[in-house]
Amino acid sequence: MNIQELRGLMAELNHPAYRAEQLFEWLHRRGAASFMDMNNLPVALREALAGECHIPPCRVVKTQTSKDTTVKYLFSLGEDGVHIESVLMGYNHGFSLCISTQAGCRMGCKFCASAIGGLVRNLTAGEMCAQVYNVPEGVSSIVLMGCGEPLDNFDAVVRFIALITHPKGANLGARHITVSTCGLVPEIYALARMKLQVNLAVSLHGPSDEIRRQFMPVANRYPLEELLEACRFYTDTTRRRITYEYALASRINDAPQQAQELARRLRGQLCHVNLIPVNAKSRERSHFAPTPRREAEAFAAVLTRHHIPTTIRRSLGNDIAAACGQLRVQHGE
Repeated sequence: MNIQELRGLMAELNHPAYRAEQLFEWLHRRGAASFMDMNNLPVALREALAGECHIPPCRVVKTQTSKDTTVKYLFSLGEDGVHIESVLMGYNHGFSLCISTQAGCRMGCKFCASAIGGLVRNLTAGEMCAQVYNVPEGVSSIVLMGCGEPLDNFDAVVRFIALITHPKGANLGARHITVSTCGLVPEIYALARMKLQVNLAVSLHGPSDEIRRQFMPVANRYPLEELLEACRFYTDTTRRRITYEYALASRINDAPQQAQELARRLRGQLCHVNLIPVNAKSRERSHFAPTPRREAEAFAAVLTRHHIPTTIRRSLGNDIAAACGQLRVQHGE
């Protein structure tokens, strides 16, 4: 609940409105899991809250630490038996947490383990917040790139952003939040119009519709030029640079001429291209094999020559199935 909703709750319970701010801080700054722990609230109010309200359970049931120090958390969301995963990555600038927005996913991207079994359910904004609050290290940035398609759970994601950036809560700057999408065009327009100042990462994976459809069923719904037009609208409206995620698959989308075509598509855009050689484990689910480093560097060089800012992402957590495309709904056995 946001502060306005909590004020309404206080009125219903016949308690002063200022208690709403105290309650909000307990939930979103201190990450309290029980109303009875909120020791600056009157006992009568705590008992009333415990009887009327519910704090979504989000319990760490397993952690795995990679040889590169990346940590994967398996969370249990309570009685419905749903489990989700989040990944904590350490950088020179601090810790970045990759959170899930859905249990499972219905987008069906060919190399992504999150799509195995389809969509179980959407997460609430509170369940997204709880992933952040249950990580012991201080988080300096958040990426919505775990299980699920964030823009397929649009309202809850927007609500999460409002909660996590609130000054009386975690107070994380919107520019430290990245929302990813496989390319849901109407939702990109809707997000742009909200002018939230978050970062947007868009999965391309191909310079043409033909190639993109080999990776992503969503490409059958939204042609590439239609997607790129929405992205141009986003940058024009928000003045925020878009990151284009491009999974490199050997002999599928990594040829120099394909880099030339991608550069032509992106010419003049406020953007950055993030090249990600697909994980070798994706062969278990598809025919894709990772592009060797030398070919990835050659692909990047073509984009750079065309003045497209480009990096090759280093893979973190691959040995614990925490790398890009490896998260899924799993159980804690």
